[in-house]
Amino acid sequence: MTSVAVITVAHGRHDHLRAQHASLARNTRLPDQRVLVAMDDPELLEWSPEAPPAVHALAIDRDPLGLPLAAARNAGADAALRAGAEVLVFLDVDCLVSPGLVQDYVDAVTTEPDLLWCGPVTYLPPPPPEGYPEDLEAWDSPHAARPAPAPGERIRGGDPDLFWSLSFAVHRETWDRIGGFHEEYVGYGGEDTDFSQCAARAGVDLGWTGGARAFHQHHPVQRPPVDHLDDILRNGALFHRRWGRWPMTGWLEAFEEQGLVERRGDGWGVRARAAGTCPA
Repeated sequence: MTSVAVITVAHGRHDHLRAQHASLARNTRLPDQRVLVAMDDPELLEWSPEAPPAVHALAIDRDPLGLPLAAARNAGADAALRAGAEVLVFLDVDCLVSPGLVQDYVDAVTTEPDLLWCGPVTYLPPPPPEGYPEDLEAWDSPHAARPAPAPGERIRGGDPDLFWSLSFAVHRETWDRIGGFHEEYVGYGGEDTDFSQCAARAGVDLGWTGGARAFHQHHPVQRPPVDHLDDILRNGALFHRRWGRWPMTGWLEAFEEQGLVERRGDGWGVRARAAGTCPA
């Protein structure tokens, strides 16, 4: 049987992580490995849920610039590959999973291992007082900006910029072809789009599989994410150096409207009256 690992990186969000694990425990196919990468969160290293799958936790330190999301995902993949995983499934800590998610990803990856597979994700509203129900089918409403095939359907190809790391799966050989996430990205933003560009450069197309449905648990967010302004400018500049264009332009334009950043030639920088400095 094909060996599959589910990998999650986390800092805080312990309640969301426990809910995610409970949804994995109800899957029609349990992962052979459950890898948890704790970013500057030693409490998670002691977590041992009663329900299977058993958790293998490893630690990664905080970078001086922020949480090392790219490096943490690579560390989780490395641990899973060393243990023999053939299929890597990555889940954001906020994601609950449909009962067939693991099996559907395994089927998609083993059938067409040269693709980078994503599943539809629904952003959930705030939970009712009793919490989210176990059966989330009635809440299913995938994000409108990305392909959302029905269960049992698959779509191949499309814009690499639509990739996101909330929920995706890849064969071990295709992961090696892509080369993992670029670890110079630290903090919020940029590493997903960079990863998809690396995939495209390696000749790896996107695939969307309708049976791997996930549900993003609600949490407060900033729009635009002003708290991540420095990260977005720093990581955006890194992406520009690597690929010749800027990512996250929607956020940058929103910051510009608020007078927080300004265009500088073919780049962006912090306005003099804004706090902090970042490379243009």
